[in-house]
Amino acid sequence: MASFLLIHGAWHGGWSFERLVPLLEARGHLVAAPTLPGIGGSDLELAAIELDDWAAFIAGQARALPGPVILVGHSRAGIAISAAAEHDPGAFAALVYLAAFLVPPGQSMFDVRNAHPRDETFEAGLTEVARGAALTISREGAVAAFYGDCAAEDQDWAFARLTPEPIAPMVTPLALSDGRYGSVPRHYIECTRDRAIPIAQQRDMQAIQPCASVTTLESDHSPFLSMPETLADTLDQLAERISA
Repeated sequence: MASFLLIHGAWHGGWSFERLVPLLEARGHLVAAPTLPGIGGSDLELAAIELDDWAAFIAGQARALPGPVILVGHSRAGIAISAAAEHDPGAFAALVYLAAFLVPPGQSMFDVRNAHPRDETFEAGLTEVARGAALTISREGAVAAFYGDCAAEDQDWAFARLTPEPIAPMVTPLALSDGRYGSVPRHYIECTRDRAIPIAQQRDMQAIQPCASVTTLESDHSPFLSMPETLADTLDQLAERISA
């Protein structure tokens, strides 16, 4: 049995793991899936969000759970879980990057993001809001990038819950050290049909920062919606490996 702390990606919230949580619990694990501070907030709250705040929040959430805590970050949350490991490495047994940004020290998520061609439909769907402090995503862009393998009703369900995403954490260079962040084992779950972070980019990031294990899912960007049972099995198997 392990404690899983699930951190959502951009535009999403803890709600995105609603189907995954009970499946992990049924396999004997404790699970927390919070929404990051400031998400869904006012323009002022969105403008005030900093990556360090998310790191401290995640570490606090982990310390409230019985160990070992496996920290899972989806998509943009890759930068948040890396920062949390740097903030408090002793709080985590492992980091799991779920189709997530695995950003090297000294670079920002945008640095890595912009190093590869972007999906045109996704890019066309982005609009600045909150006086330039956040981005929204259109339904067409979200469906194309996030939910390609999902049923139409699931696409509608998810898109209706998306909220503006703050820009500041994504442009913040990561201050990561070998002694802190680097001391926590990393694992990667890659998704081959991902259009938000194409598989070529996922593998390039892994090549720069090798992980203790890599699991491949034939999935879109959101396996917690498109194949939750398979993802639950994958995480359950990872927990066994990590605790062995």
